Amino acid sequence: MKKIITKGVGVTLLLTVISVACKDTFLDVAPTGQLTGTNLTNTAGLQGLLISSYAQLNGRGFSQTASPTNWVYGSIMGGDANKGSDPSDFNAITPFETYLINSASAEVNSRWNALYEGVSRANSVLRTLPSADATVTAAVKQQVSGEARFLRGLYYFDLKRTFNMVPYIDETVDYGTGIATVKNDVDIWPKIEADFQYAYDNLAETNSQAGRANKWAAATYLARTYMYEKKYAEAKKLYDLIIANGKTTNGKKYGLVSQFAQVFNSANENSEEAVFSTQNVANAGSSDAASGDLNLNYPYSAGIGATCCDFFKPSFDAANSFRTGANGLPVDMAQANGAYDNATNELKTDMGLLPADAFTPDTKTVDPRLDHTVGRRGIPYLDYGNFTSAWTRNQGFGGPYSTKKYVFYLAQQGKVADVSNWTKGWSATNIVLMRYSDVLLMAAEAEVEVGSLSKAMEYVNLVRNRAANPAGFVTTSDGKPAANYVISPYPASAFSSQDVARNTVRFERKLELSQEGQRFFDLVRWGIAAPTLTAFLTYEKTKLSNAYSGAVFTAGKNEYLPLPQTQLDLQNGSAAILKQNPGY
Repeated sequence: MKKIITKGVGVTLLLTVISVACKDTFLDVAPTGQLTGTNLTNTAGLQGLLISSYAQLNGRGFSQTASPTNWVYGSIMGGDANKGSDPSDFNAITPFETYLINSASAEVNSRWNALYEGVSRANSVLRTLPSADATVTAAVKQQVSGEARFLRGLYYFDLKRTFNMVPYIDETVDYGTGIATVKNDVDIWPKIEADFQYAYDNLAETNSQAGRANKWAAATYLARTYMYEKKYAEAKKLYDLIIANGKTTNGKKYGLVSQFAQVFNSANENSEEAVFSTQNVANAGSSDAASGDLNLNYPYSAGIGATCCDFFKPSFDAANSFRTGANGLPVDMAQANGAYDNATNELKTDMGLLPADAFTPDTKTVDPRLDHTVGRRGIPYLDYGNFTSAWTRNQGFGGPYSTKKYVFYLAQQGKVADVSNWTKGWSATNIVLMRYSDVLLMAAEAEVEVGSLSKAMEYVNLVRNRAANPAGFVTTSDGKPAANYVISPYPASAFSSQDVARNTVRFERKLELSQEGQRFFDLVRWGIAAPTLTAFLTYEKTKLSNAYSGAVFTAGKNEYLPLPQTQLDLQNGSAAILKQNPGY
């Protein structure tokens, strides 16, 4: 028996090959439960390898913080949310909200391993394709290679914006063929571009399985890559094509669903707004088939899950950003990219745990997206009843709010909640990793940078006008709006110059994509992370006890995570193969 070890970054596979000297070949029986080459080189085998790469989108096998939902790396680090829960509960997250992260963090290593696991699985597909047997058609090869390169590009996209300089491993490099000597001294943006470009050129527009990547999903990620590289003209050209012609894998023309909340409702998955989503099912025999990305992030008690866990609490800054004036516009556009610190416009929160929530409800005007994004006291929380202080585990540490996007409705629990684990937090709800309103706002940003301010205003106001649809407002039991919702499209004055327009688009991204893991990465690519997050810390730490003790954002360091010390130790040995990020 011969054992062959094949190793990718973050993953080691052990394959067993049986050698038999006897000529009685009918006695040769393949080991039960083990794959042979012929299992993988036919169409079913190649599709199985490809599906395994899709499966890694949920960060399975590592940590709740490792998946592309980026609730820790994009939202908590971006000031969208506080860590929440109790200080001692899962306190490995605390260094991310305080920017006191070190390279020994197990969560940092999990992030690295989960993403490189996805890379390794995509590479396995591409490495196997040349050995495909004669039954695999050219069309299948093209589709499989296109999807594999899309997925590899997506995993590297998150690796790049998380760690910056990382080693690029493709299908030509494996254990014993140089993988241990690949350095992180080359910018990988061109490689990411190439993967998404290949996928765009080779994938079809539609597929019988809605969850697969298609041509237009690849186009949106290629355009987003251009935006990170500040290639605005290239991005604008591609966004023009996407907005005019883009469609979902199941054939729906890209568009905004009529009601904002329906983007996050499991009953409306794979809609015209869902450019690319994780695909999940519940109660399929194992919670591994469900989404566990957000299983810690439900309100404490309230009939959701098992009195757990109240992590991922929307910040005061995030909630107060939704305040509007009587004209329906954000009240403080002058501070569009800084912390919201106008005390006279703060939402009423009443930090004390008052009996029966005896406080005066807030009556000032707000953007209606607030109450689809933030669970707040006195406002209906989906169909669970009015949100109360009892649903907050430690208000002084995490704040009074709870996350709301992607929480399933009480009426959906029997179908959506997975009951095979210790909490109902595993669910069948798809997580939309790229949605059309995000595409429109990125396109608006590209238009601003190339000087087309009127087109940018058009795209942004499409997003705001959807939010203004009264049919989508949160309502009380008698059908009336649950709060004083006032929102209007931006006037021309909000796009009167490139600088003004830039701030307008950036603030709209903060509102529309709040709690969706985008904020930190936006601040870094705009080059304003240090001043914005320093202002955020100054504001937010006055509202909470101990949550931000010692917190400081260091420019030139905290824009990226450190490379995991475990990886440096494994890879470097006596040679300096991987170089640590500055400041760590």
